[in-house]
Amino acid sequence: MPITANNTKRKSWLPVLDHSDFPIQNIPFGVFLTKENVVTVGTRIGDFAIDLGALQQLNYFEGIELTDDMFMQDTLNDFISDGKKTWRLVRNRIAEIFDEKNPKLRDNENHKNIVIFNMDDVEMQLPVLIGDYTDFYSGKEHATNIGKMLGGTENALLPNWLHIPVGYHGRSSTIVPSKIPVNRPMGQTLPNGETTPVFGPSRSVDFELETAFITTDANIMGENIPISETEDYIFGMVLLNDWSARDIQKWENVPLGPFLSKNFATSISPWIVTMDALEPFRTKGPKQDPIPLPYLQQKGKHSFDINLEVAIQPENSEPTVVSNSNFKYQYWTMCQQLAHHTSNGCRVNSGDMMGSGTISGPTQDSLGSMLELTWGGKNPIKLKDGSERKFINDFDTVIMKGYCQNGQVRIGFGEVSSKLLPPFTRK
Repeated sequence: MPITANNTKRKSWLPVLDHSDFPIQNIPFGVFLTKENVVTVGTRIGDFAIDLGALQQLNYFEGIELTDDMFMQDTLNDFISDGKKTWRLVRNRIAEIFDEKNPKLRDNENHKNIVIFNMDDVEMQLPVLIGDYTDFYSGKEHATNIGKMLGGTENALLPNWLHIPVGYHGRSSTIVPSKIPVNRPMGQTLPNGETTPVFGPSRSVDFELETAFITTDANIMGENIPISETEDYIFGMVLLNDWSARDIQKWENVPLGPFLSKNFATSISPWIVTMDALEPFRTKGPKQDPIPLPYLQQKGKHSFDINLEVAIQPENSEPTVVSNSNFKYQYWTMCQQLAHHTSNGCRVNSGDMMGSGTISGPTQDSLGSMLELTWGGKNPIKLKDGSERKFINDFDTVIMKGYCQNGQVRIGFGEVSSKLLPPFTRK
């Protein structure tokens, strides 16, 4: 079935600014709350949120097999469970409805008043009920930098790293959408030169620049997914800030890896950009040497050219961009991550989320965490207001943006923006 929604010549009858992340060729999916406190599944064109539940009730999806309440829910899980054919049919239909040449909704003021909202008048929600969350460690530059900090330049990568997409299981209970503030975590740390840990606020809260992909129901327990089929089970992508408490992490990391240093908060952008929308931006990833084992081998373009940016904004000040990176730097692809994840028979469900791992590039200005940018706090970053940062201060807002662009179209993710607050206190 062709992806007609990607037609770059199509224009919408809704006004869209030239550099918008959300032209009619994007059509992402999310969940939002209206001023009337109605939660609905929606999409976005320009600065307009579109109520897909209302569109369905008004029979705009006639001819597409959908359950009656498919879009009148507070998550996308059921829609994602319907699979790739349904995703494509719905996205193609939305593109047709909002095509500038289609008068059906364009000229129906009553329907438009029901279906279309200004983005300023809605509140974005978490788009899926995330049952399970896995975070990978798939950026070679990032893993090498961390290895150098911990153990010197020799053997910076652990022996397994070039053979498997390394990952760990995180907590889904503290995944929040953009705009939700995050509290500085409390935890155990070991002060320099001491042998006894102390308990208190983390002094080294960091961001990690990541993306994540959302899956559909992929397999039954015991079944693996061949790498040639993995793309059928990936719905789309979001931006992800994997908040990290570096001092807590340093103390707890051995022998089992990240725990409380990571699970206190994970922030994601609220619109899921489909893999269909990202199709024009396929590219090859880094050369893999040694060649992976057969179950991880793939040929062709399985990465994506996604420009990524991180800025830090102190309270009552303007933001300073501290990193410009790109998803294409990731050593292990999403297909390889999903194939490896299920290679032992682990079940993957609709709404599961898989983090990419920190996306660092090869240059100083493309590093994806403060740990790398300041080299463990040794080289503070100067912001526009004159202040310096080794890590993230209370009341700083971390803003991540991402977009793809070629000569014909720009497809973006919007942003994930989160303010760090002091530790939570009971009233």
